[in-house]
Amino acid sequence: MEDHPHNHPSEFQYVKVAGFLGIVTALEVAVVYIDSLENLIVPILSAMMLVKFFAVAAYFMHLKFDSKIFRRFFLLGILLAMAIYGVVLWTFTFADRLAGAAS
Repeated sequence: MEDHPHNHPSEFQYVKVAGFLGIVTALEVAVVYIDSLENLIVPILSAMMLVKFFAVAAYFMHLKFDSKIFRRFFLLGILLAMAIYGVVLWTFTFADRLAGAAS
């Protein structure tokens, strides 16, 4: 086996990250059921999604310990995914309203 010049997380750190991800997931589910957050649900869930994405990429995919180019690829991927999600969300919500107003 090769010796790595950096310290990888211990098993306990992985368990802590998994617990953190579980808590964030529980908060995501709870946010859906809070009626007063109805208008803010998409930004809140998007922010939580980003937190979970970076936690998984950093620890479980070892990006925290790899070259910065890999982090940039993953950042580009999440930004592209969010842009596509935003376009689809806009299409199904606002485009229908505009089409209804035009007729």
